[in-house]
Amino acid sequence: MANSAVCEYLDRRAAGLLTDPGYPAWCLEMTGPVKTDDFSARRLREWTLLRAITLDEPWDAEQLLAASHWLQLRIAEGSSARAALAALAEDGRTRRIRNTANSRLPRAR
Repeated sequence: MANSAVCEYLDRRAAGLLTDPGYPAWCLEMTGPVKTDDFSARRLREWTLLRAITLDEPWDAEQLLAASHWLQLRIAEGSSARAALAALAEDGRTRRIRNTANSRLPRAR
């Protein structure tokens, strides 16, 4: 139950800080507390990848393709990053992710 509460906090706080300059400091602060929980540590890394894609910072397509269903679907449904959508349209984890990314690709930046 504690892990669930931690993950809920991570999701809420990371979503609020996603494009904020304070995100890197918060992320660094959270790295210690979540290191013993693999799921929460992965979720924090995935929020950081989502931030990089959202802010058009350097990111690795292989990381995106290895990411969880949660992150891939979130990007397929909500991102306007052409490179991310193209990667997911080609090699996304599920047919739903590939189709969603492919349908949004023509409108991507």
